[in-house]
Amino acid sequence: MTKLKWATGVAVLACSGALMACGDGSGTPAATGSATPSGSATPSDAATPTATTAPDPTAPPASTSPTRPAGKPSATAGAGGVLSGKREVTIVRVQATESGVALDGGALVEVDDDSGRQLFVPTPAGDGKYLIKAYGRRDGHPANDDPACWQAVNPGDGTPLTVEGTACDPGKRTQLFSIVSKGKGAYAISNDSAFLQFSPSRGLILEELGDAPLRSTFKLVDNGPARTPAGS
Repeated sequence: MTKLKWATGVAVLACSGALMACGDGSGTPAATGSATPSGSATPSDAATPTATTAPDPTAPPASTSPTRPAGKPSATAGAGGVLSGKREVTIVRVQATESGVALDGGALVEVDDDSGRQLFVPTPAGDGKYLIKAYGRRDGHPANDDPACWQAVNPGDGTPLTVEGTACDPGKRTQLFSIVSKGKGAYAISNDSAFLQFSPSRGLILEELGDAPLRSTFKLVDNGPARTPAGS
């Protein structure tokens, strides 16, 4: 989402593979002049099959860390995919792709490591609104499979609204967020008229813009099918 990489940078919350092409890059030029018949081919002329290298059994398993983007969301990152309620995503602020969004210590922050809950499932709740469910890493711990939901919190002391994690309740307006496309894979996230923005002094806050421009937009990076929460 120490504070997160994914999905302003807070992320986040990656698995990658290497592809290696093998072959002989040199060629043997053809001889000039008249060709001399060589007669029948001998067994030694036959091509020798290339040996196949078996997988190394000592190689470590693939990482299960959330995927951090290299600048673009995956091909499935459309409204029918990452906003379907069936995909887990990391959330990365477009203006800070080296970190990602996380619920860490109960608050929504940006981190550049794997701390906190960095996997999110934006779940349709009607009227174009979403519950944003947060999950821990996939490590087999039951607590990580129980979601916490984003909730707008007004401190009541004149400081900006913030986002904290709590038990999911679609009946609470403070948990219903709008996620609106701004083009090129970027989204604006808001609760009522307060937009999720990054403040250099306070981190991630919810702010009513008025005539001010929208400074922070976010990419939703697909991390695969949503898990089945524990107890359901």
